[in-house]
Amino acid sequence: MKFLIKKLSHIFLIIYLSLFFISCEKEFDTVIDVQKPSFQVVSVSPKDSVLFNVEDSSLVLKIEFTPTSTINTVTTEIINPAGKSFLNDALTLYDNGKSENGDQTANDKIFSNKIFMKSNDLNGNYNIKFFVNDNSNSNKLAAWSTFKFRNGQSNVAPVISNALVDPDTAVVTDTIPILTSLVVQDDNGLNDIKEVYFIVYRPDGSTNNNKVFLYDDGNLTRYGDQTAGDGIFSRIISINQTNEKGTYRFEFRAVDRGGLQSNIINYPVLIQ
Repeated sequence: MKFLIKKLSHIFLIIYLSLFFISCEKEFDTVIDVQKPSFQVVSVSPKDSVLFNVEDSSLVLKIEFTPTSTINTVTTEIINPAGKSFLNDALTLYDNGKSENGDQTANDKIFSNKIFMKSNDLNGNYNIKFFVNDNSNSNKLAAWSTFKFRNGQSNVAPVISNALVDPDTAVVTDTIPILTSLVVQDDNGLNDIKEVYFIVYRPDGSTNNNKVFLYDDGNLTRYGDQTAGDGIFSRIISINQTNEKGTYRFEFRAVDRGGLQSNIINYPVLIQ
């Protein structure tokens, strides 16, 4: 009887362990059983420098997949050097063999379409994201590319004027907000401005070289700028009783996307 009980216990243990491992195996399979993409990217373009062409300003965006790839649709999003969307909406690429889409051969798994660059488009790097809708009927980021655009215009350095620090003299017993602003002009347009900033020099002439950036975004609450895109760049900073007493120097500058620097304006600020 004891032998029978022991044998049954042994059989039960085997059955229990078998069920346990089967259950564990099922959970593991569920975790790793993820549907794989049904496509593979071979190449994308453009990915080099692009110079504006007056006679033909079109630029072909292209992505090639392996012949065995299953593709429903391909779309792209383009981000300009200012970090904004270059197009109003996503651009669809086609594998239809039509020249108006920049596609040479239909059904060859090379999807293409054209965009048209303008002479006033920003110089700099444009980022392209390629999205694929495959047999899973969901959009997936398949690839991305970057091309550098030159609009062909002569680059002119920005000019700054009317620097303001208000107040520029303060007796500090508590935290005091200070409005700084600057007028910036650029013959290549305000979109060509990469950054506007000042560097603070302490009364002893030392500095940490940190750039304090000014903005022309109309965000009155955050930066103190009243109107977006009017060429007046602003920034609110604050000082308190821990600041060293004496005359500081605020050095204002602007830099465009071609790397050209503006004139420099030095503004004295007295903290007492």
